[in-house]
Amino acid sequence: MNTDKDVIALNELIETTIDSADGYEQAASTAQDQELAQLFRRFASERRSVVADLRSHVVRLGGTPEDDGTLLAAAHRQFLNLRSAFDSDTRTAVNEVERGEDYIKEKYEVALRADLSPDVRQAIQTAYQSIRAGHDTFSQMKHRYAA
Repeated sequence: MNTDKDVIALNELIETTIDSADGYEQAASTAQDQELAQLFRRFASERRSVVADLRSHVVRLGGTPEDDGTLLAAAHRQFLNLRSAFDSDTRTAVNEVERGEDYIKEKYEVALRADLSPDVRQAIQTAYQSIRAGHDTFSQMKHRYAA
């Protein structure tokens, strides 16, 4: 069992999932459609739960869990803030969220293909179910708005 590799994989997912939760919270605060804002808040809360679960696995392995998102995501949020000043329609918001969902889904899929211990793989698989549900929700919304 390679504990260091498990902790690194979990912490990378924690960072990405924090980024996702932060993105949803930002989207909720700027959404003009209150139903959409409520959906964003729900997914932000679900992502915070995923983060808490993954952090508990890192602690169990003797590691120090990440408590912040990535620098890249902070730069991306700044870009989105600027962009939202010029373009704040629902379709654009859904497209941006769906793009982020593609990214996080891929990060989880890469982790699931990695050589990790069975219990860490199971923790990631469990978290992935929530990630996949968010991805599928916004993918369907994107296609509805495109029609």
